[in-house]
Amino acid sequence: MGIAANWTALNRAQKNTFAACFLGWTLDAFDFFLLTVCLPSIATEFHVDLATMANALFWTLVMRPVGAALFGAMAERYGRRPTLMLNIVAFSVFELGSAFAPGIGSFMVLRALFGVAMGGEWGVGAALAFETLPAKGRGFFSGLLQEGYVVGNLLAGLLQWLLLPHLHGTGHFTPWRVLFMIGALPSLLAFYLQFHVEESPVWLEAKRTGRTLKNSFEASKLKEYLPSFLFLVLMMAAFTAFSHGTQDLYPSFLKRDKGLFDAAAGKVLVVANLGALFGGICCGTISERLGRRKTIMFASLLALPMIPLWAFSHTVVMLAVGGFLMQFMVQGAWGVVPAYLNELSPAPVRAVFPGFAYQLGNLLMSKNGNVQATLAKRFPGGLRTVLAGTVVVVALVLTVVTSFGKEKVGAELGAE
Repeated sequence: MGIAANWTALNRAQKNTFAACFLGWTLDAFDFFLLTVCLPSIATEFHVDLATMANALFWTLVMRPVGAALFGAMAERYGRRPTLMLNIVAFSVFELGSAFAPGIGSFMVLRALFGVAMGGEWGVGAALAFETLPAKGRGFFSGLLQEGYVVGNLLAGLLQWLLLPHLHGTGHFTPWRVLFMIGALPSLLAFYLQFHVEESPVWLEAKRTGRTLKNSFEASKLKEYLPSFLFLVLMMAAFTAFSHGTQDLYPSFLKRDKGLFDAAAGKVLVVANLGALFGGICCGTISERLGRRKTIMFASLLALPMIPLWAFSHTVVMLAVGGFLMQFMVQGAWGVVPAYLNELSPAPVRAVFPGFAYQLGNLLMSKNGNVQATLAKRFPGGLRTVLAGTVVVVALVLTVVTSFGKEKVGAELGAE
């Protein structure tokens, strides 16, 4: 089935559901990446260095498992759709609050609260999407859904390129604060969910037969689920280091190490994210034939030869080419994740299991930005050396960990 045919094969309700879940993840990521493009400006306003400011990334990541567990449990008990609506409103409110933070302390608290909200969106949205969509073409939709994260990054890069250089306000309207105000707009998506999206048919069937989390989950199941859960946590820790290790400090690297202005850095980020977008969709689709595991492993290893262009180029054009190729591979591997995690997850806890594993992996790597910024002060070459080393280590680790996983491509996701 071709890429276009995958979409046209869906009915109206399935299209609305997938669109809402895709937009939810896109706008969640957009709000997160607004922070990464604004880190130097916020650090300057609050009179702290980049390593200290990177704690905002740490607090966002460290609180995401809390959100995955909280919102995931709510989705198992009360339904996917209302939980996703609440989730989107929550992260929008905390993004707006960040725009009015008076100092570094309050800003960190608000980013931690944003992390709780961000942690819930992926698992709930992915469960709603894949319980609604047909099994055929799941790899394509997995790649497309995960690339909502990339589109969010792309939108943040576009604002940095097209809007940030033209903002010159002061006080509560300094450029970075205005961007965070814009980041509150995703709350409008809740209205779309309310009027155009139906509840997961799998959850409705589980509710009808008394098999929702409240009624069916047994503590004795924990031992049965634990091996798969631990594997997913380790794999997602490697995935987190792969994406955040190549993305979070890359805008700062372009500006501070390469001397690019906001507009030029924004162009590089836009091109890199286009590569990520194509990579996720292509690799997600390929995984239908090649398998989830092999696709992840090949994409990870193919990131290695992209390092010279990505980290050691000296012109905007070559950095953009390197960024495109690197993120094609990074997000190509990531494009398989939504389908793979949902295929490996038990039906009674599908809204909790993949999202919680995903976010615990994030937790294990939550100091990634701080570590990279600190190491950059100690190694010759600064961030360039650290970013390159990160790719080498993480690509190999991710390949090895994934090789131990099971292959369940095309597994049915109905209620058990």
